[in-house]
Amino acid sequence: MILFNPKKYDGADVDPKTREILLKTIDFFEKKGLKKIKEDDQLSVWYDDFLEFFKKEKVFATLLTPSGYGESDSRWDMWRIAKMNEILGFYGLCYWYTWQVSILGLGPIWMCATEEMKHRAAKLLKDGGIFAFGLSEKEHGADIYGTDMMLYPKGDGTYVARGDKYYIGNGNEAALVSVFAKMADTGEYVFFAVDSKHPSYECVKKISTSGVRQAYVAEFALHDYPITEADILARGQLGWDSSLNTVNVGKYQLGWASIGICTHAFYEAMDHAANRNLYGKFVTDFPHVKKIFTEAYARLAAMRLFGLRACDYMRTADAKDRRYLLYNPIQKMKVTMEGEKVVGLLHEVTAARGFEQDTYFEMAIRDI
Repeated sequence: MILFNPKKYDGADVDPKTREILLKTIDFFEKKGLKKIKEDDQLSVWYDDFLEFFKKEKVFATLLTPSGYGESDSRWDMWRIAKMNEILGFYGLCYWYTWQVSILGLGPIWMCATEEMKHRAAKLLKDGGIFAFGLSEKEHGADIYGTDMMLYPKGDGTYVARGDKYYIGNGNEAALVSVFAKMADTGEYVFFAVDSKHPSYECVKKISTSGVRQAYVAEFALHDYPITEADILARGQLGWDSSLNTVNVGKYQLGWASIGICTHAFYEAMDHAANRNLYGKFVTDFPHVKKIFTEAYARLAAMRLFGLRACDYMRTADAKDRRYLLYNPIQKMKVTMEGEKVVGLLHEVTAARGFEQDTYFEMAIRDI
């Protein structure tokens, strides 16, 4: 069977260290159990237990640190990153969310920061730190041409940052936030890094969302936040390019999260139908239900096959091989939209049961 199954996954498709991390992650969630996962979701509990587990097992450090900046088994490898995306989506999108926005936050750092900043990020990852990506703003959304965050020169080689960002994951606890802005004097684009615990950083509020309840989606403001040359990640064209390339890398993860969600929802729907007897028949024997499951499986298998091919092109990309630029946006947009169709189909089977609070399916409906 092409779908991920935590009961049967043996990690044969990855190296030993990655296998160890993935199997331990599966074990963490299996021991936590669906009941506790749902309780935490309903109470919007910040996932300290999950982040502590990732810190203990050095998951962030191993999977999100490029070669040469961490331990010998650390590397940025889209294949094993995709595997983790799928597993986290399978158990709960909120867990995937803190992982994914950390990937976004790290993008400008690994692409164009100074060596000093890269080593600083590697140390923070080793310490279990999470990251954030300060791009969108309340007034402008994804229109980064119109960003109002400004970096003001002080005349002595240093700067202060003023402005706010909106809908920023991990904005409450990020060890570093990569912030996109403009130079106040020239209008030049610039990326710089800030610490969410600095007194000039204000976490304004948690934005309430129907999905990823445990995640912290923040609005934050910088009030004359002091910036030095060491904090600047990129300027001008490089700053602009790194924002788009970070989105290319980070938003690709959305497709794998949808695949994970749909897979768990598929199993739960099948289990429900196979154990429900109506009119003297098991629900899985009804012709229209067979059709629904067949279509849902076909769509889900196609999602996963496309994701695997997109992952290949992400791994092999270079200045000449740019096929990822075609596959990546389709992975982000079309695969996730297919995920909505899959959950919709399965909901025709689960019906009212899909809304009950003790099911994974109820969470899938909100998060997909």
